[in-house]
Amino acid sequence: MIILYGISNCDTVKKARAWLIEHGQTYEFHDFKKQGIEPEKLALWTQAVGWEKLLNRKGTTWRKLDGAAQAAVMDAASAQALMLTHPSAIKRPVVDWGNEISVGFDPAAWSARV
Repeated sequence: MIILYGISNCDTVKKARAWLIEHGQTYEFHDFKKQGIEPEKLALWTQAVGWEKLLNRKGTTWRKLDGAAQAAVMDAASAQALMLTHPSAIKRPVVDWGNEISVGFDPAAWSARV
Protein backbone atom coordinates (compact mmCIF):
# COMPACT_ATOMS: atom_id res chain seq x y z
CA MET A 1 0.00 0.00 0.00
CA ILE A 2 1.33 3.40 -1.00
CA ILE A 3 1.18 6.01 1.75
CA LEU A 4 1.37 9.64 0.68
CA TYR A 5 2.32 12.08 3.43
CA GLY A 6 1.75 15.78 3.05
CA ILE A 7 -0.62 18.64 3.70
CA SER A 8 -4.04 18.59 2.07
CA ASN A 9 -3.97 22.21 0.85
CA CYS A 10 -0.47 21.94 -0.72
CA ASP A 11 -0.63 22.31 -4.52
CA THR A 12 2.16 19.79 -5.08
CA VAL A 13 0.39 17.24 -2.88
CA LYS A 14 -2.84 17.84 -4.82
CA LYS A 15 -0.98 17.15 -8.10
CA ALA A 16 0.59 14.02 -6.62
CA ARG A 17 -2.74 12.69 -5.40
CA ALA A 18 -4.34 13.35 -8.79
CA TRP A 19 -1.45 11.57 -10.51
CA LEU A 20 -1.87 8.48 -8.33
CA ILE A 21 -5.61 8.37 -9.06
CA GLU A 22 -5.06 8.86 -12.81
CA HIS A 23 -2.59 5.96 -12.80
CA GLY A 24 -4.94 3.65 -10.91
CA GLN A 25 -2.86 3.57 -7.75
CA THR A 26 -4.56 2.92 -4.44
CA TYR A 27 -3.01 4.98 -1.67
CA GLU A 28 -3.55 6.17 1.85
CA PHE A 29 -3.18 9.89 2.60
CA HIS A 30 -1.65 11.10 5.86
CA ASP A 31 -1.95 14.83 6.53
CA PHE A 32 0.97 15.45 8.84
CA LYS A 33 -0.18 18.95 9.66
CA LYS A 34 -3.46 17.59 11.07
CA GLN A 35 -2.35 14.10 12.15
CA GLY A 36 1.22 14.90 13.11
CA ILE A 37 4.26 12.83 12.35
CA GLU A 38 5.83 10.23 14.58
CA PRO A 39 9.46 10.93 15.54
CA GLU A 40 10.36 7.36 14.59
CA LYS A 41 8.87 7.78 11.11
CA LEU A 42 10.70 11.07 10.62
CA ALA A 43 13.94 9.39 11.69
CA LEU A 44 13.39 6.61 9.13
CA TRP A 45 12.75 9.15 6.38
CA THR A 46 15.86 11.08 7.36
CA GLN A 47 17.91 7.92 7.24
CA ALA A 48 16.42 6.93 3.87
CA VAL A 49 16.75 10.22 1.99
CA GLY A 50 18.87 12.53 4.15
CA TRP A 51 17.74 15.51 6.19
CA GLU A 52 18.95 17.98 3.56
CA LYS A 53 16.45 16.58 1.03
CA LEU A 54 13.65 16.26 3.57
CA LEU A 55 13.85 19.79 4.99
CA ASN A 56 12.10 22.33 2.76
CA ARG A 57 14.28 25.43 2.90
CA LYS A 58 12.37 27.12 0.08
CA GLY A 59 8.94 27.11 1.70
CA THR A 60 7.04 29.70 3.65
CA THR A 61 7.55 27.96 6.98
CA TRP A 62 11.34 28.09 6.63
CA ARG A 63 11.31 31.72 5.47
CA LYS A 64 9.18 32.73 8.47
CA LEU A 65 11.67 31.26 10.95
CA ASP A 66 14.06 33.72 12.54
CA GLY A 67 17.71 33.56 11.57
CA ALA A 68 18.71 31.87 14.83
CA ALA A 69 16.25 29.02 14.30
CA GLN A 70 17.48 28.55 10.74
CA ALA A 71 21.13 28.66 11.79
CA ALA A 72 20.48 26.06 14.51
CA VAL A 73 19.74 23.43 11.84
CA MET A 74 23.13 21.87 11.27
CA ASP A 75 22.58 18.12 11.28
CA ALA A 76 19.96 15.37 11.19
CA ALA A 77 19.03 15.72 14.87
CA SER A 78 18.48 19.48 14.73
CA ALA A 79 16.61 19.21 11.42
CA GLN A 80 14.32 16.51 12.82
CA ALA A 81 13.62 18.60 15.92
CA LEU A 82 12.61 21.53 13.72
CA MET A 83 10.43 19.37 11.44
CA LEU A 84 8.65 17.83 14.44
CA THR A 85 7.89 21.31 15.77
CA HIS A 86 7.00 22.67 12.31
CA PRO A 87 5.68 19.79 10.13
CA SER A 88 5.10 22.24 7.30
CA ALA A 89 8.89 22.45 6.98
CA ILE A 90 8.92 18.91 5.59
CA LYS A 91 9.24 18.86 1.80
CA ARG A 92 6.11 17.44 0.23
CA PRO A 93 4.98 14.92 -0.62
CA VAL A 94 6.81 12.15 1.16
CA VAL A 95 5.74 8.83 -0.33
CA ASP A 96 6.23 5.42 1.20
CA TRP A 97 6.10 3.10 -1.81
CA GLY A 98 6.35 0.03 0.40
CA ASN A 99 9.96 -0.68 -0.48
CA GLU A 100 11.41 2.83 -0.60
CA ILE A 101 10.76 6.46 0.31
CA SER A 102 10.64 9.36 -2.12
CA VAL A 103 10.38 13.08 -1.50
CA GLY A 104 8.77 15.53 -3.89
CA PHE A 105 6.59 14.97 -6.92
CA ASP A 106 8.40 13.77 -10.04
CA PRO A 107 5.96 12.23 -12.57
CA ALA A 108 8.75 10.63 -14.63
CA ALA A 109 10.32 8.94 -11.62
CA TRP A 110 6.91 7.90 -10.33
CA SER A 111 6.04 6.31 -13.71
CA ALA A 112 9.04 4.04 -13.33
CA ARG A 113 7.66 2.80 -9.99
CA VAL A 114 4.13 1.87 -11.03
